[in-house]
Amino acid sequence: MINFDIIKNAIDIILVVFFIYETYRLIKKTGATPILIGVLAFVVLWVLVSQILQMHFMGNILDKFIDVGVIILTIVFQKEIREFLQNLGSNKGIKILMRLFKFTNVQNDISCIKSIATASFNLAKKKEGALIAIQQDISLDSFIKTGENIDAKINTYLIETIFFKNSPLHDGAIIIIGEKIISAACILPISQREDIPSSYGLRHRSALGLSEQTDAKIIIVSEETGKISLAHRGHLYTDISTEELQEILTKISSII
Repeated sequence: MINFDIIKNAIDIILVVFFIYETYRLIKKTGATPILIGVLAFVVLWVLVSQILQMHFMGNILDKFIDVGVIILTIVFQKEIREFLQNLGSNKGIKILMRLFKFTNVQNDISCIKSIATASFNLAKKKEGALIAIQQDISLDSFIKTGENIDAKINTYLIETIFFKNSPLHDGAIIIIGEKIISAACILPISQREDIPSSYGLRHRSALGLSEQTDAKIIIVSEETGKISLAHRGHLYTDISTEELQEILTKISSII
């Protein structure tokens, strides 16, 4: 006979370990360890005063600080909390389950990926800058609204035309969903990371900014060097060929 208490306890332990690991990873990434130590010290003081020593007056004061502190921590760490929830929702295991029930977006097919890669290479040869964001599971609606509506099927020549230097839409990014270019001249968030090389311009910073907030794949064509890069999940793949770009796009689409 199956002992459901053992299964429940095992799941409980797994969830606790997962939560502790994700919290540690998030704190390590953001460099907020001193803040965590301060919070833990305050909690220990609160437990000591309110629960163990039963100092009711001081305990009531600390209780109020606890109530307000939760709100303050939520405000201070709103970016990190958002990233944690996005990572949780885009976890590979969860995505597989979602795909089984057809909750995810339609992925880009091979012909679309080839058209995007070819357009990127052609723009790179002419040293015409470009920024191409490809939506995955996390919606880019808030960024789509900042641009001009296109709503056209992916086409190599259309992408090249949009990023032609004299085109009114060449500044900003185009956003692709499935097999369509949805919008052009979109404004993307700029990364505030301090470790970005000074040689990277606004396009690279914008691509990294979007990749930090969403799971989108963002292609950057440098106007200065004519080199192609791709940003994803806060990482930047630099100086890649058309074949490598196509392979990376296909690989990321299949494993994420």
